[in-house]
Amino acid sequence: MGNFELAQVNISRMKAPLDDESFRGFVEALEPVNAIADRAPGFVWRLQTEDGDATSIRAFEWDVRGTSGILVNMSVWTSVEALAAFAFSGEHLAILRRRREWFHHVREAMTVLWWVPAGHRPTTAEAEEKIKHLRVHGPTPEAFTLKQHFSPAADAREGEPGWLCPA
Repeated sequence: MGNFELAQVNISRMKAPLDDESFRGFVEALEPVNAIADRAPGFVWRLQTEDGDATSIRAFEWDVRGTSGILVNMSVWTSVEALAAFAFSGEHLAILRRRREWFHHVREAMTVLWWVPAGHRPTTAEAEEKIKHLRVHGPTPEAFTLKQHFSPAADAREGEPGWLCPA
């Protein structure tokens, strides 16, 4: 997208602490799946600590709601298509299909996408604002979803069903 890159964050309310036996399958898959993401076409960056651990990142604490905590995954990609190609294929898809084993099913938005200037690395505070915006306003050019996404220079009508062809 030239001057823009796609930021995404997804958060999950955990059913148990990460060191619980019930999370073993998820924890064992983290490193291999992250390595695949790191090599995926269109991958730019992902949030992690200096020692490479994303699971110790604390954010979205306001959204815990009596669960065992929030797991945060935030990354930057070159395009919506690149993110979708990774997210819905291979090992990541296999883990995604098992998510109910480890994470609570929720109705509100837990994943949000937004465009950032190329080279910008979003903060967790920025991501929290984007999730809140999506939950209040639904998909807009400022905060959107894979299902209803916008281009970096989105017209206000883009993303609405039938905006290209009202017939």
